[in-house]
Amino acid sequence: MQYDVIVIGSGPGGYVAAIRCAQLGLKTACIEKYATYGGTCLNVGCIPSKALLDSSEHYYNASHAFKTHGINLDNLSLDMAQMMKRKNEVVAKNTGGITFLFKKNKIDGIQGVGSFKDKNTISIKKPDGTEQEITGKNIIIATGSKPSSLPFIQIDKKRIITSTEALTLTEMPKHLILIGGGVIGLELGSVYSRLGAKVSVIEFMDSIIPTMDRGLGKELQKVLTKQGMEFYTGHKVTGATVKGKEVTVTFDAPNGDKKELKGDYCLVAVGRIAYTDGLDLDKIGLTVEERGRKITVDDHLETSVKGVYAIGDVIKGAMLAHKAEDEGTFVAESIVGQKPHINYNLIPGVVYTWPEVAAVGQTEEQLKAANVKYKTGSFPFRASGRAVASGDMDGFVKVLADAATDEILGVHMIGPRAADMIAEAVCAMEFRASAEDVSRMSHAHPTYTEAFREACLAATDNRPIHI
Repeated sequence: MQYDVIVIGSGPGGYVAAIRCAQLGLKTACIEKYATYGGTCLNVGCIPSKALLDSSEHYYNASHAFKTHGINLDNLSLDMAQMMKRKNEVVAKNTGGITFLFKKNKIDGIQGVGSFKDKNTISIKKPDGTEQEITGKNIIIATGSKPSSLPFIQIDKKRIITSTEALTLTEMPKHLILIGGGVIGLELGSVYSRLGAKVSVIEFMDSIIPTMDRGLGKELQKVLTKQGMEFYTGHKVTGATVKGKEVTVTFDAPNGDKKELKGDYCLVAVGRIAYTDGLDLDKIGLTVEERGRKITVDDHLETSVKGVYAIGDVIKGAMLAHKAEDEGTFVAESIVGQKPHINYNLIPGVVYTWPEVAAVGQTEEQLKAANVKYKTGSFPFRASGRAVASGDMDGFVKVLADAATDEILGVHMIGPRAADMIAEAVCAMEFRASAEDVSRMSHAHPTYTEAFREACLAATDNRPIHI
């Protein structure tokens, strides 16, 4: 079978690329090794984790906050089986949605493991053991990533687990030891902390969410500590062993002292690594970078082999579903001769704890390192009428603007619905708005987004209204 485009992988990058290619009139096939579409994000990542985050937040509020609202509950209990059942139903609805979209756009979805025979021919090993070959003028590699680990830790997927297994636990952990204080670990740690588990976080860097603005990490750690989590930042893990149902994690303190924690589960969340296994890239002359196994691409996301592209987690940049989606659209439109663009500086990052954390653009640390003169304005949610009404008063919005032009250079939020609020900042920065531009735009009252406006007022000439 001859195609205009063959996409390998049906995660957010792959399925979006396939749909956009089909919309542009290209005969398209999408190869997926698993029985359902959606890749890590829909099956064992973004979607199921958010389902559990929402469920656990409801439980936490019922047990900690409802009385304040005049809602009294007797005999509150947790049904883990039902919570996981709901999570699975959410996943099924989303993956089923992609099946519908493929049919609607006349995309041939093929289940199996795809590998290169040559730069235009893909061999597909089917689940039943048979093989199929298809050819395409253009190939898009969108095979995503898998959880990374530490070389001295053996993940048994029972007591020492990755994010994949953490989404399918059938019992409540008593003490979950979390190695890694980044986005994935903190989100899943939050789920089980809210449900009543003791959660201990060991992070090598001196701050959690270390790639984000330091002020966000400091505030998030304060809030999560208040919620019951404990943190060991600046500590180096040296080992993890299992004996029966007990896990022992050893680690070194900043001063060199030896420490250990014992729990019933250990979640290793030290990042992800590009998944390129089985593609037979060597047959078309492609190699991967030693560190992270990334595929090298040019500014058009094309590899050194003409007509072969790569997107998402298998190439450089943040491992984010929405980055992969943007790149999938970018490649599809490039193939037909359009001139799309992606501003990588304006791809937002989000942590779906509660409060949520979201950021776009440059951090203060980056601006200082680049010797950029900037001004800053911030506004706390405790001064937001909407936040006071809902009881979500932790956090703040911080705006960084160019000292001379007032152009917004970075926005950093921690607070209620920050994941949704950050879109306004992205939009403003795409159009190169100044802090004053945003401060003069009407924002509905009372809303959480008024905090962004107030932070812009603070950055413009230090004149926020409500503090």
